[in-house]
Amino acid sequence: MNFKSLPQLLDYFKDEATCIKYYENIRWQGNPICPHCGAEKPYKTTRGYKCSNNKCFKKFTVKVGTIFQSSKIPMRIWFASIFLATTHKKGISSVQLALNLGITQKTAWFVLHRIREMLKDKAPKMLKKSGTKEIDETYIGGREHNKHFKKKRSDKNANLTNEGKPFIPKKAVLGIIERKGKVILKHVANADLANVKAFVKKNLRKGTTIYSDYAPVYNHLKNRYKHDRILHAQQMYVKGDVHTNTIENFWSVLKRGLYGTYHQVSHKHLHRYLDEFTARFNTRNLSSHDKFVKFLKENECRLSYKILTS
Repeated sequence: MNFKSLPQLLDYFKDEATCIKYYENIRWQGNPICPHCGAEKPYKTTRGYKCSNNKCFKKFTVKVGTIFQSSKIPMRIWFASIFLATTHKKGISSVQLALNLGITQKTAWFVLHRIREMLKDKAPKMLKKSGTKEIDETYIGGREHNKHFKKKRSDKNANLTNEGKPFIPKKAVLGIIERKGKVILKHVANADLANVKAFVKKNLRKGTTIYSDYAPVYNHLKNRYKHDRILHAQQMYVKGDVHTNTIENFWSVLKRGLYGTYHQVSHKHLHRYLDEFTARFNTRNLSSHDKFVKFLKENECRLSYKILTS
């Protein structure tokens, strides 16, 4: 079955049994494995399975150890949520998802955060040395001159707003993008030299070709990498093959999604939204169906409401 649209997906997953059978085939390929101890060939029960290992002997279903565990939401709603969250280029808000699927906004918010946990890269690897990379930083948050007077930073105390509440600065995000390849993002406290050096060293191999603007935090790149820069201050944006237009285009999509779809994102959850946008961008060449299957296969992760809201 090739799901090209949401109606096709919902027409196929008409009941819970169909969803369970489909997901068992995705996760186990016909060979159930106990998620508690890893034992194979469990006993079949009326509601799932029972481990054949005498030291374990626990009951389980295909949902255990995944984002579906302990959820009372029907699987077809989960599948529809995953399909929508991974096919909308700029994401879908919890309010819109609730309206589309007939669930509460609170439930939709939790569902989307669990999906973001699923989309997170579980085994990040360094980018290949071949190919050209671009590096840049961006800042998430409203512009100061657009804020109401009481929301602006106080002239008397830089740590407070004019209404006396703590001032929250913009959120810094570092990004490395591979032309015609992947993007890697990280939310950092400050886009300073220490954070940039650690971020680059973790994701790039020595000798990689990388381009940036003239920000001083990138001066050190010439020591380990084939580094060149473009001077935006003089309205120069392309110098032969040297430019940062690829990552600038990605920042545009990210910000349009965050501001236009989610409107406001907290420091606490920003990294989850970055995981979402990263996963969608890095699978942009896959069909809607292939993305749906890919992320279901990588679904062995959990995120409880208590951890999410703590």
